Amino acid sequence: MTFSPPPEPPVPHRVVALLQPPQSTFLLACATEVFGDHDPAVAARYTLEVCTEHPGPVRTQGGYDLLVTAGLDALERADTVLVPGWQQPAGAEVPQALAETVRRAHGRGARIVGICSGAFVLAAAGLLDGRRAATHWARAEELAARFPAVRVDPAVLYVDHGDVATSAGSAAGADLCLHLVSADQGAAYAMRIARQMVMPPHREGCQLQYAELPTSGPVADSLAPLLEWLAGRLDQPVSVAEMALRSQVSARTLTRRFTEQLGISPGRWLLDRRIAATRALLEETDLPVETIAHRVGLSSAVNLRRRFHEALRTTPAAYRRAFRAGEAGQAG
Repeated sequence: MTFSPPPEPPVPHRVVALLQPPQSTFLLACATEVFGDHDPAVAARYTLEVCTEHPGPVRTQGGYDLLVTAGLDALERADTVLVPGWQQPAGAEVPQALAETVRRAHGRGARIVGICSGAFVLAAAGLLDGRRAATHWARAEELAARFPAVRVDPAVLYVDHGDVATSAGSAAGADLCLHLVSADQGAAYAMRIARQMVMPPHREGCQLQYAELPTSGPVADSLAPLLEWLAGRLDQPVSVAEMALRSQVSARTLTRRFTEQLGISPGRWLLDRRIAATRALLEETDLPVETIAHRVGLSSAVNLRRRFHEALRTTPAAYRRAFRAGEAGQAG
């Protein structure tokens, strides 16, 4: 009797962050929290390294230095190149060597990700020409003026083109990183990381809700308590009238707040959460579609299949097969 050797463990996806002084510690931390080490409950599927143009101490905005020993040649080994910000004065040019190295990494197939002002490096490399891109709302006009071929969207939290992705400022970097994990490894894996970070795996709305207001006045009441309440009741039917009653406002006022703060209607937000929960159950369980439909509040398998196809252009069964096939490929 012959024995087959155990399958080789999957090769982790290698993320290399390109640092430049003065480096934003928060933007780097967004990537570290998502792509770095987690507790044993979250299997390691990524490795994270850092590099810089001139190895050695890298000054940070936090008032301390980071010792970075790897140079730009580290980008040659990256599956994803991540630029966590470009904290230079307005008008500062991206070094040609930096732009060329990023462009070369993209040319050999690496995914290039710019967090916040990191979009300036991607734009200097020519990777955003003719494409929609995000950056911090406060630097959107500057990016558009310096790189007119880039279609800067000052509202969105992030834009993902597959080979190139950009995000708005600060915490939107974590939103983009979790989105990329979901695309790479599935929604359930991304949700596990998000739970470790104590944040939602997908944040709704646009960054304009955080921009400086042009006039003074009261800020709209936060929807956070209602959204938390709804997230715990996905298996129950909830109408807009019930949401409004919970928030002690009229249905019209509630709908206006959703539109202003999240950019979508209350019903659309709730349906998106139900679809996200459906994806996780399809990935992690063998439950029949009818059971999943009741667990996520979509009432029946027929309704779930229709809503799922509208959202993802595939069926629940095809989604489950594709995800399991991808998992088997990683394991083998």
